[in-house]
Amino acid sequence: MMAAGRMLAPAMCSRASTAARPRVAVRLMGATAAAHPSHRTGSLAFRASPNVSATTIRRGNLAPAHLTHTSRSLCVVAAEGGGKGKGKGKPKKEDNVYGHTVLLPKTDFEMRANSVTKEPAIQQWWADNKIYEQIAERADAEMFTLHDGPPYANGDLHIGHALNKILKDFVNRYQMMKGKRVRYVPGWDCHGLPIELKVLQSIDADARKALTPIKLRKKARAFALKTVDKQRDAFRRYGVWGDWEDPYLTLLPEYEAAQMEVFGQMFLNGHVYRGKKPVHWSPSSMTALAEAELEYPEGHVSQSVYVAFPLVSGSIPAGFPAEHASVLEAGASLAVWTTTPWTMPANAAVAVNDKLDYSFVEVTGTAGDGEKESSRMVGKTLVVAQGLVAEVAKTWGLTLETVCTVPGSALVGFEYTHPMYGRASPVVAGGDYITTDSGTGLVHTAPGHGQEDYMTGLKFGLPLLSPVDDKGLFTEEAGDGLVGKSVLKDGNEACIEKLRQSDALILQEPYNHKYPYDWRTKKPTIFRATEQWFASVEGFREEALAELDKIEFVPASGAKRMRPMVSGRNDWCISRQRSWGVPIPCFYDKETKEPLMDKATIEHVTEIVRTKGTDAWWELELVDLLPDQYKDKADSLVRGTDTMDVWFDSGSSWAGVVKSRGLKYPADMYLEGSDQHRGWFQSSLLTGVAAAGNAPYEKILTHGFVLDEKGYKMSKSLGNVIDPRLIIEGGKNQKTEPAFGADTLRLWVASTDYTSDVLIGMNILKQTSDAYRKLRGTLRFLMGNIGDFDPAADAVPYDQLPSFDRYALRRTADMLAEMDRAYETHQYSQVTAQLQSFTAFLSNVYLDASKDRLYVESPTGVSRRCAQTVVNEIVTRLLCVVAPIAPHMAEEAFTALPYKPGHESVFLQGWVDAAPEWTAGMDDVEAGFWATALAIRGEVNRAIETGRNEKILGASLEAKAVIYASDAALAASMASREEELKQAFIVSQIQFVSSVDDVTGACGGQCVSEITAAQAKLDGISIGDGADAIVKVGVCKADGAKCARCWGYFGDLGSDERHPELCPRCTTIVIEKDPELRVPAKKTEEVAA
Repeated sequence: MMAAGRMLAPAMCSRASTAARPRVAVRLMGATAAAHPSHRTGSLAFRASPNVSATTIRRGNLAPAHLTHTSRSLCVVAAEGGGKGKGKGKPKKEDNVYGHTVLLPKTDFEMRANSVTKEPAIQQWWADNKIYEQIAERADAEMFTLHDGPPYANGDLHIGHALNKILKDFVNRYQMMKGKRVRYVPGWDCHGLPIELKVLQSIDADARKALTPIKLRKKARAFALKTVDKQRDAFRRYGVWGDWEDPYLTLLPEYEAAQMEVFGQMFLNGHVYRGKKPVHWSPSSMTALAEAELEYPEGHVSQSVYVAFPLVSGSIPAGFPAEHASVLEAGASLAVWTTTPWTMPANAAVAVNDKLDYSFVEVTGTAGDGEKESSRMVGKTLVVAQGLVAEVAKTWGLTLETVCTVPGSALVGFEYTHPMYGRASPVVAGGDYITTDSGTGLVHTAPGHGQEDYMTGLKFGLPLLSPVDDKGLFTEEAGDGLVGKSVLKDGNEACIEKLRQSDALILQEPYNHKYPYDWRTKKPTIFRATEQWFASVEGFREEALAELDKIEFVPASGAKRMRPMVSGRNDWCISRQRSWGVPIPCFYDKETKEPLMDKATIEHVTEIVRTKGTDAWWELELVDLLPDQYKDKADSLVRGTDTMDVWFDSGSSWAGVVKSRGLKYPADMYLEGSDQHRGWFQSSLLTGVAAAGNAPYEKILTHGFVLDEKGYKMSKSLGNVIDPRLIIEGGKNQKTEPAFGADTLRLWVASTDYTSDVLIGMNILKQTSDAYRKLRGTLRFLMGNIGDFDPAADAVPYDQLPSFDRYALRRTADMLAEMDRAYETHQYSQVTAQLQSFTAFLSNVYLDASKDRLYVESPTGVSRRCAQTVVNEIVTRLLCVVAPIAPHMAEEAFTALPYKPGHESVFLQGWVDAAPEWTAGMDDVEAGFWATALAIRGEVNRAIETGRNEKILGASLEAKAVIYASDAALAASMASREEELKQAFIVSQIQFVSSVDDVTGACGGQCVSEITAAQAKLDGISIGDGADAIVKVGVCKADGAKCARCWGYFGDLGSDERHPELCPRCTTIVIEKDPELRVPAKKTEEVAA
């Protein structure tokens, strides 16, 4: 290796005549400064400086230590003497006289990413050259479809959006690299309440009053389209490829028509019906909500009440035990518990579990100190579940004495008096939902305000009472004292007070529990019976579950999460009371309110929508919305005002996009956050099965949420929100908010375990940026070493490569196989881990060991071309491996290759597999040898480090390695590869000895190390059979003298008098490079020092 740690003074340069010096110096400078030619016309605008200087390589820790200060462009720089000027009189540090004969890396691929400028330029180059379009239009290629779940078009993007879209791009780009025809159609959800609210917030009160449905719709449309444009630009900046000029929007007429067709098919299949039943209702939004539109924040506290419902005297059911009839003589009351006192006006029954036992208990007194509200119950008899007697006694602060216990079935048939209204209602058998986990074991049943209550009401013909209006206020049906009061506020308190005044209130206490909130307004919801349109999930549940069982889930736990949601789902309320949405195409008789909707009306309205959009439902005359056979009924009909649930909008996208645009159906994959198990995944499954008979996807991949680096949820109030734009472009202060670029953001996504919640913060981003720079630096160094290499002319056939080179290719093949598996199974963190491991092998082992060949050998020498052949094969594979994750860097590097690669883009080139001979050509025995050899290399390095610490050695080439292997076969294998091992170990000589003592004897016992059989087993290598197997290594000063150019130690320096301090190899190369150069021995003492 070449010595450059100390530069040769200019006075030491000697040539045939001194007059030749300036000429030679100028010639060398000119040759080195020549720009590296581009290999293609119309090169990318982001191309930068052509040459890699030794100094910049040193900054990246890529060049060998003794080469880092060498400048190939200078030989003679000054006359003898230090001169004056800068440096405070110190002599100027001189350059090595042999520097110009060393082949330092050279590449157009810059170390500085400059992502703020380069990434947009690369994206523009992709667009100009239609790289994505070429892939999307591949003829005869297998199609791959990842169908995009539409984000909501109502605000700025957050880091969760970036995680989602970038993961999708990983999937798509990998499939592109594998030769698939990939067309990704991004989409937006454009209807619904959030956009309506944005519009209403933007206008004053008077304007709101004058706002007709059609005016509201036009404003909502404009807002949605403006938001789509803004979000689209951000998504593109992430480096995400797709049909950005032709996305799908749920407000487009062709999409709305497809959605209406899905609705119509479900209706005609018998899976859509209209009925009055309790649904989640948002008083703050004044509309019904689907389960997916609810959230359950922590910290909700309800006012719960225990209430006594007195049994009607004299009405004893036949099943009640006669021997306990006396307990009823003095009167008894059913004790019920509820967290929604406001539902008391709608009470229609008390439900019991006929499989539980119930106790009649006498309240004999109070327990504990102080007067309690429950003391009014002293002397009364109450009925509670036997298993809860002790619990309620403690809660109420009362002493209870059991009078008798009867089965739940014995209570069925009793009647009780409603304490607020005096009406009699029955005790019924509710079912298994009644347990002794909480409450009293008797359930206050209001069929108009609860799903289980509703089902019980249907079973026993109970009245469907729901005296609450759209705003959540009590109606006149609730009676005096309640009308107009809010059920969630003063109306609730009024109900409690009425119970108290009627002496029916046992106890009121706060109860902390999960309660549904409107996910948009962040306010509590209620259950309320209204006339709505429903999808009858019960009618196709088994088919949906059967389809779900065919789906592949990533992670697999998603199946366990989603299946119970579908199996336990109630009928889906698909109607909403809003203006901004797709109308349910139903007409109603003005007098009877009977609906008119059939195949003819649905098809007629659908075709109108296809050409005019859904605004036509509000704009056209009613007669024009009717098919011919119904036009004569126009005067007796009104059009419906309900719109479809936005989850029905997005849940129909398989029809509005995948099928209508000719993509692969069912789609290969849906990929969204884990919350979509109850959202888009489920609505798509239900519409797909109900309308088309199958699930619209074959695989579901889910990711978690993004938290800050301390694990906290991001919020503006905490000041921990991270804007992806800021990550990419940086902030005003680039020191505190640096621009990391899209590829660094993408590398962060790849490095996370996205299957659960992931963390992000400035420290994490800095670490990711460091990893990006290391990867870029490794690529740059690799490419710099093939700057004068053309594989078509210079590649060495595989069977002519040295064993160590073939081992590097075997490792490359193993890496590619692991990468392929990781990409195929969406384990992107494994991709980044494999990249880190493989580039560490390259930097620390293969490239380190190959620098002598790459820098010092003859430019066209076989040994150098062998190394370049391997490096080029590795570069080609690394670029395809990196491309899905860091596409900008991969494309930039690909276009900087020093030869024409045969394709315009790395993505058109695609995935380059390992050649079969890379595995077949090196058996496990030979590969195992090199694994063992590299372990021995580690021990040699350890011994050299000891020598440095002891001031015995400096550079590794000053060392001679002394090695003993107890296993004869291993010893023979190493001896037969002595030259390759010297290169791999980066030592000047290797001596194989026959005993441990020979090692310690040769090295003085200081610089020694060893591998035992036990250590070898742990490391997964073989050093021979038996527990006593050992490899002993040591290092000592190498024999001979130091070559002034390559720094190796030799016993035969000076084979040519012109270069007395060079080894034979370097002498030949230097004379070939510069036949005029002479360096007398007396002038080279400092070089060899």
